[in-house]
Amino acid sequence: MLCRYEAESHILDPVARNTMEEEPVGQFKIVAGLPMYNEEETIGTVVTKVKDYVDEIICVDDGSSDSGARIAENCGAIIHRHRVNRGYGGALKSLFAKAREMDADALVVLDSDGQHEPADIPKLLEPILSGEADFVIGSRFIDGGGSEDMPAYRRLGIKVITATSNLSSDLGIQDTQSGFRAFSKLAIERLRFDAEGMELSLEMLEDAHEKNLKIEEVPTVIRYDVPKGSNFTAISHGFTVMVWALLSLSQKKPLLVLGLPGFGLFAAGAAMAFNAINGISSSVDALVGPGLTAIWIGVLGLAMMATGLVLQSARNFIRHLLIREFGLA
Repeated sequence: MLCRYEAESHILDPVARNTMEEEPVGQFKIVAGLPMYNEEETIGTVVTKVKDYVDEIICVDDGSSDSGARIAENCGAIIHRHRVNRGYGGALKSLFAKAREMDADALVVLDSDGQHEPADIPKLLEPILSGEADFVIGSRFIDGGGSEDMPAYRRLGIKVITATSNLSSDLGIQDTQSGFRAFSKLAIERLRFDAEGMELSLEMLEDAHEKNLKIEEVPTVIRYDVPKGSNFTAISHGFTVMVWALLSLSQKKPLLVLGLPGFGLFAAGAAMAFNAINGISSSVDALVGPGLTAIWIGVLGLAMMATGLVLQSARNFIRHLLIREFGLA
């Protein structure tokens, strides 16, 4: 059965699923995907609410030890099981594979813990079904969005990760860590990712950008008064994603990553040398130590800047060659 949306008017209210008498134009198969790990407290409510907006719900049971999968299945979801916990990235790989098997026209991904508001699903789908976007993010940090009771350390961490990610991709996304996302058929078919953990959120954005998929943000409110894991989980998640963002930045903009620290070291070395020269009235022996240290720091800074420049030039040359010779971005 298909969940039909009025594409021409961009009004995304689900209507009766009688496909036998309807024309195929304007009909879309909408699939929701919910990664799930020990979510028996909330999964039943989430699945029940999501059913009003989609045709099928896939729950990926990522090695849970509770009865969440049975509850979700009783509520009408399709269950895909992992024998062991493979992480958020592993769950999304399975969701995308299942969506391709089901020939979905759009895939909406949201959390199983009730953080995301199912009533906002039409808002995320509107740019997808109207052809304006291939990848839509439910954002907490644009006008109209928000986050109820978000801890301050989470807000700061997300802002830092987002800023680092935007440095490498130039996307200007305000909320790179939102797990409330929607994808077009083109995105479902073309997106590929390797990460198994939460760093997938950034890898997916970069892959979409490199494949020229249209990315858009819409406002949503995310709740934090729901059953969640420990603070350690949130901190370890942030650390993992931040490391991935820095590695990506170093690969894409080595001049920035190496050049700025290199310039700082060179400036520090120059300042130390200047101070040493000003103290030249003292004995030569007293001058040797600081002088050599200043030279060493200055040379290290110059080496870092030169390395960054070489790597950046090499990357630009290889990218240009790939585009010119093979049509690859």
